[in-house]
Amino acid sequence: MTTSVTERSSWGTRAGFLLAAVGSAVGLGNMWRFSYVAAEGGGAAFVLLYLLFVALIGIPLMTAEFVVGRLAKVSPIRALTGLAGPAWRPLGVLYVVAGVGILSYYGVIAGWTVRYAIDGFRGAIPENTAAYFGLVGTGWPAVAAFVPFLALTVAIVVGGVKRGLERTAVLLMPLLFALLVALAIWAATLSGGGRGYGYYLRPQLAELLNPAVITSAAGQAFFSLSLGMGALMTYASYLRSEENLGFEAAAVAVADFAVAFLSGLVIFPIIFHFGLGPAIGLGGAISDNTVGTLFIALPAGFRTLGAVGDVVSGAFFVMLLLAALTSAISLLEVPVAAAIDAWGWTRTRAALTFGGVTLLAGLPSAFSLEFLDAANKFVGDFLLMVGGFFTALLVGYRILPQADAELARGLSHRGARRAWAVFVRYVVPPVLLVVLVFLAGAAIGAIRTLLGVW
Repeated sequence: MTTSVTERSSWGTRAGFLLAAVGSAVGLGNMWRFSYVAAEGGGAAFVLLYLLFVALIGIPLMTAEFVVGRLAKVSPIRALTGLAGPAWRPLGVLYVVAGVGILSYYGVIAGWTVRYAIDGFRGAIPENTAAYFGLVGTGWPAVAAFVPFLALTVAIVVGGVKRGLERTAVLLMPLLFALLVALAIWAATLSGGGRGYGYYLRPQLAELLNPAVITSAAGQAFFSLSLGMGALMTYASYLRSEENLGFEAAAVAVADFAVAFLSGLVIFPIIFHFGLGPAIGLGGAISDNTVGTLFIALPAGFRTLGAVGDVVSGAFFVMLLLAALTSAISLLEVPVAAAIDAWGWTRTRAALTFGGVTLLAGLPSAFSLEFLDAANKFVGDFLLMVGGFFTALLVGYRILPQADAELARGLSHRGARRAWAVFVRYVVPPVLLVVLVFLAGAAIGAIRTLLGVW
C-alpha cells in the first residue's frame, strides 16, 4: 500500500524549505570548482557568463522542477508517471540512479572532510600533506571515514521532513554562511590577498566568446544548482502553501551563487599568500583540481601558521563538511521518497536500504581515485544534464498547461509566466543539448574507465 497524499509530510515553514533547497544546491563544487574555473576562464568574463546561464537555464529549470513537485505532491517517479504517463517513468528512475550514483562517490569525498576537520583542529596533519592524503584518501581509511558520514546522512533522512531535513538545514546553513564570511574576512588580512583577488576576477572579456569558457559556465550554472536529479522536485513535493515558485527558485540561485563567489574570496588569497599557485597548476587548462588544492596544497599552507593554522584548517574543513552534508541528505531523499511512495516502505527501512546500496556502490570510489573521477564525469556531469534536458521537454511540451496553472498559484503575472514558458521550451533544451554534445566524448571515456577499473 503506497503513501497517500493526505499522509505526506510537509515543510514546517517557508524558511525551512528555502534553507533546505539552498543546502541541496550548495555543495563541495561551490567551494572550489566555481572559483577555479572562474579564474581559468577569464575571471569576470566567466562570472558574467555564469550569471547569464543561471538566468537563462538555472532559474527556469529549477522553477520547472518546483512546479512538478508541488503539482504532483509525490516523489519524481510517481509524479512523472501520473502527470505524463508511463513513458516518462524512466526519467524518474534516472533521478534515483543519479542520486544514489552521485552520493556513492560524493560521500567518499565528504568522508575526507570529516577526517581533515578532526585532524586539522588537532594539528595532526603532517608536513608531507601529499603523502598523508595518499594514506587516508583511498582504501580502508577512506571507507572508515565514508561510513560515519553516510550513517549521519541516513540518520537525518530517517528523522523525516521537519525533524530531519528541515531542522538540519535551519541549523547548518546559517552556520555555513557564518563560517564562510569569517574565513573570507580572515583571508582578506593575508599579505598577497590583493593578487589573489586580481587573479580570481581579472577582467578578460575576450573570453566571453571562447567556446570552452561558455560551455564551462553553462555546466557550472547547471551543476551547482542541483538540477536534473529530482532532489528539488522531491523537496517541492512537500510544499503545502502557495508560494511564488519563481521567486523561490531565484532566491535559491542567488544564495548558491553567493556561496560560490565568497568561496573564491577565501581560497585565492590563501593560495597567493602561501605561494601555492605552482603546486596546484594555476595557469593551465580549465579543470577540477579539487584534490590537489583542498586536501594537499591548502593544508600545507595552514600548517605554516602554527596554532592559528590549526583553527583555520579545522574551520575550513568543517565548512566543507556542512556543505557536503546538506547536499548528501537531498541526494538520499530522492530514492527514499520514491520507495515510500512506490512500495509503502517506512522511512527508516527506505533510508537504511538505500544507505546500504550507496555504501556498496561507493566502495570502488573509495579504493580508486580513477574510478571516483570517472563516476563524477559520467553521473555527476553527463547524467544530470540528460535529466535536466528531458525535464525541460516534459514541462515545456507535455504538461505545460498544468504547470502554468500550478505556477499561477503564487505568480499571478501572466507575462512572467509566458516568459518562463518560452525559456523552458525554446532556450533550455537547445542549450543543454549543445552542452551534452560537448560532454559526450568525456562521458564515453568515463564509461570505459569505470568498466576498466571495475
